[in-house]
Amino acid sequence: MALKITRPQGTEDITPKNINKWYTVEEIARETAMCFGFKEIRIPTFENTELFLRSVGETTDVVQKEMYTVKAKETEFTLRPEGTAGTIRAMLQNGMLNDALPQRAFYILSCFRHERPQAGRLREFHQFGLEMAGSGSPAADAEVISLAKTLLDRLGLRNIALNINSIGCPKCRCEYHKALRSYFAKREDELCDTCKTRLEKNPMRILDCKSPVCGEIAENAPVILDYLCNECSEHFETLKKYLNNLSIEFTVNPKIVRGLDYYTKTVFEFVTTDIGAQGTVCGGGRYDGLIEQLGGAATPALGFAMGIERILLTMESQGCQFMEEKTCDLYIAPMDASAADMAMNIAQKLRSDGYHAEYDVMNRGIKAQMKYANKIGAKFVLVVGGNELESGCAKLKLMETGEQFDIHLDDRFAKEFEDLAIRYMFNDIFEEFEEEK
Repeated sequence: MALKITRPQGTEDITPKNINKWYTVEEIARETAMCFGFKEIRIPTFENTELFLRSVGETTDVVQKEMYTVKAKETEFTLRPEGTAGTIRAMLQNGMLNDALPQRAFYILSCFRHERPQAGRLREFHQFGLEMAGSGSPAADAEVISLAKTLLDRLGLRNIALNINSIGCPKCRCEYHKALRSYFAKREDELCDTCKTRLEKNPMRILDCKSPVCGEIAENAPVILDYLCNECSEHFETLKKYLNNLSIEFTVNPKIVRGLDYYTKTVFEFVTTDIGAQGTVCGGGRYDGLIEQLGGAATPALGFAMGIERILLTMESQGCQFMEEKTCDLYIAPMDASAADMAMNIAQKLRSDGYHAEYDVMNRGIKAQMKYANKIGAKFVLVVGGNELESGCAKLKLMETGEQFDIHLDDRFAKEFEDLAIRYMFNDIFEEFEEEK
């Protein structure tokens, strides 16, 4: 029978079969961020639409074409298209910027953008990101880039290139915008309709247009690095010095402008060619004016976000290792109804001790139960029937080798099982150690 309702286009189901890949990225990301002093923050899935209009920018593709906005009575809400705006709003609203600076926060969340679904680009996607508020020093830029590089290395990713640029401050960009308007005005008729409106409002957005025609026109556009003021130029040169000190290789790419309006000075991307056209796995930069724009005191800040789906695609294409799936420690197979109570009690006891224990709830025969235990990867199987109940002792089978061990079914069971489980676990570790040698 055909399924009547399927998931919306541009979304994916993360099934138990694949969840360990997600756990791998999420746990390594959390551990890495904490090593750099960042703490986790959780923000709402939707915000007042005005937040994104003020921060992301009305001339960006995100605001003009991609946001999911709904009206609830008199209020307009938008599903978050990115994590920075909501995180900074939360820092302000909860008084975090009144505490010791810099404030460091990271998040793992889902985002929503209405765009054409393709590999690595979904309408609901997931990000690991972080924000640092309070420091205007290029040392903070180097710190955030170093964190991103450390995380990508810990995930086992290879051939990931770092591109950096500076897009200056409002003072720099005033002159740069004049140069861009002069350049693009000569070919205005060839620009897409969206970029024609950007020409006056924010010509830098044309550089980020996805239209092939606009991209070709922008190829020879003026470069922002030629218009940096002394302060922005010095900031960028110092950042490059710090990255060299940290032995982080980079390429200066003057074409990087990032897709959101709040960026100032440093912008950067980590890119790969292993997942096709959608090769940016991490992007970020500085946004020194955003906090003041949202109603706070003038406070410099910066951050980055990486798409988890793209990270996973890259890891899979490069054959990176994922953490092993946790499988059943003990499957208890009752042979008849009289043994079912015993199976429940044993499972309950082991679960309270932190073990993964299961028993039959399908009224299967013993042969079918053994087949099921094998399918779920049970390490041990315990068969319990009338004879075992009468003698108070049963055979515990190690599925990998077929070895069997006598085990008591009374209060000694948990201790005896733990001894065997630990011996099995250390045998695995010892064998891996011998193989590595």
